[in-house]
Amino acid sequence: MSDHTLEILAEEGPASINALPVLTDNIIWVWTIGDKAVVIDPAVASPVRKWLKERNYVLMAVLQTHHHSDHIGGTKELIKQWPEAEVIASADDYDRIPFQTISVNDGDQISILDCKVNVIEVPGHTREHLAYFLPENSNLNMPPVLFCGDTLFGGGCGRIFEGSPEEMFLALQRLSNLPETTQIYCAHEYTEENLLWASSLYPEDIKIKERLQEVKLIRKSGNLTLPSNVKLEKATNLFLRAQNIEDFTRLRAHKDIWKS
Repeated sequence: MSDHTLEILAEEGPASINALPVLTDNIIWVWTIGDKAVVIDPAVASPVRKWLKERNYVLMAVLQTHHHSDHIGGTKELIKQWPEAEVIASADDYDRIPFQTISVNDGDQISILDCKVNVIEVPGHTREHLAYFLPENSNLNMPPVLFCGDTLFGGGCGRIFEGSPEEMFLALQRLSNLPETTQIYCAHEYTEENLLWASSLYPEDIKIKERLQEVKLIRKSGNLTLPSNVKLEKATNLFLRAQNIEDFTRLRAHKDIWKS
């Protein structure tokens, strides 16, 4: 365990976390305080660059959860525009994210924009996958925040490409043990599809049914269903409700072949 302190200090001004929907269903999150910004998993550069410049933000850091191109695809261009920006990524994934400038591991803590950011290793979707957790902090003036990439989704979880069902199950358990008020900022808008699948398995489940109805209305209006929160996911996400690895493995296999 180590402690990385970035000389990135917040200026006066409210904190906010902003969504930039890109590609088909990716969401790039931009966390800002004052005139400084941190970008999470920039799939592409152009919309991020445009958004930051229009609002006179300075990019200070990029948080990378894993190496997939729809998460790191825009990073190189962004750090050309803002060469002082740090790129935080897994030390064990240096070969696939070689432009990282701060390499972190499970249990590390980063101080960024005057806030503590805890690094949580959550392999399963890929061999190396990180989540970044911001505990409740007076500088943010908001509940705890989780940037979890493709590990935990609204009503679902990521596909298992390089890891094992056991790794993904344990990773989700780690995230489900975070405070229930934690706001979940995942990297894709999959909530409606995930809940349709869950409802097909448990059509009489009131909590799933009610959430699905709400999500359909939100999507029909063109809005995002995110962020979610830990309490809601524990109540309606079948992968978090799985009692053991066998139950989780069965659910993941079923979801992999299910079609709406």
